[in-house]
Amino acid sequence: MPPKITNSVAWQQAEILMQPAFIRVIDNIRKQLDESSWIGTYHDVLIWPPSTTDEIKALVTELLQAMETATPKEADEIRETLARLPMPHPGYHLRLQRQQQEASIDLWELCYQVCFLEYNPEKESADIDTSLIDELGEVDWLRLDAKSKQLVEEAFAKLPQD
Repeated sequence: MPPKITNSVAWQQAEILMQPAFIRVIDNIRKQLDESSWIGTYHDVLIWPPSTTDEIKALVTELLQAMETATPKEADEIRETLARLPMPHPGYHLRLQRQQQEASIDLWELCYQVCFLEYNPEKESADIDTSLIDELGEVDWLRLDAKSKQLVEEAFAKLPQD
């Protein structure tokens, strides 16, 4: 889950860092894939709040599909119902395969680990890693690349071994 950012300065810093972090994460993954026997494919996924039941997921999916062909009045009713239900947020995963082995890496979680200090998806809040921003308020590309490389290497090291 994305961390909650309550302060406007931290929000601006996160905006500065997230896209460059994503770019560096993807590039470092490419480098790891070039050197490993894993084959990776990227997939858009929906991330649901942890306590969401399969029935609620199916209902929300059905209502979202119904919105596409609903009349304006029906759409208003659907929106009111959806407002009371848990909603997923978009995610992006790297699915890895090697022979009979499979693994998945949540790319947004990896980016959060890059951008935030001691990021933990269990905690609601996190602090920006300000060492990734230079004294002019710009991205420190060398530090960003080094941190993303380290985290991608750690993620690959955790994959099942032969």
